[in-house]
Amino acid sequence: MDMKKRITLELRNRSPAEIVELVVDNSRSADGEVEGLTDGFTQLEFLSVVNVGLSSLAKLPSLPKLRKLELSDNNLSGSLESLAQKCPNLTYLNLSGNKIKELSTLEALQNLKSLQSLDLFNCEITSLEDYRESVFELLPQVTYLDGFDQEDNEAPDSEADDEDEDGEDRAGPTGDYGEEDDEEEDEDGSEGREEDYEDEDDYAEEEEEQQGAQGEKRKRDVDDEGEEDDDDEDN
Repeated sequence: MDMKKRITLELRNRSPAEIVELVVDNSRSADGEVEGLTDGFTQLEFLSVVNVGLSSLAKLPSLPKLRKLELSDNNLSGSLESLAQKCPNLTYLNLSGNKIKELSTLEALQNLKSLQSLDLFNCEITSLEDYRESVFELLPQVTYLDGFDQEDNEAPDSEADDEDEDGEDRAGPTGDYGEEDDEEEDEDGSEGREEDYEDEDDYAEEEEEQQGAQGEKRKRDVDDEGEEDDDDEDN
């Protein structure tokens, strides 16, 4: 499927201005140019154009809100000047698997002042001597190159961070609520114990009454026996 038709399908009857994320991976660009994208995608923040046969970015429209751009596995060897002109707010750029060979090709990225992460995996440039040191020196605004900073610390996983934030949002209430529950449990427990004590007192009083009744009965029995003995003697 060609790239232009794929973009039309991805719109799903929405206007370009409603689209925040757009993925057209594995579609085809007939002449190696960007097709189907227009200046109407004013709210687009994420664009993935992986493996579509791009060899030029000259026809890339103005995307002022674009933050993340995936361009891996294409045929780009230059023409990166368009990125600074059309996507000035890029923070993440993936050029892995392209035909970038020279350090000078990356000079065009110096004007991407917000660029923090750059991926160049499987590009010939990575085989240059002092490749990492040279790129960090050329692009001081870049924090992570191929997923690691200058001290070889791995870049944080943005998806994992999102999941953590979502998890925090879903987390149940803590702190004072827990303390109140404990207090309620303590109150319930103390009330239960008080009830137990009252039950024990009632039981003790009942037992005393029963013992008293039994004592009265035994006394009456003894008196009755005494009267019977007196009657026998009289007889």
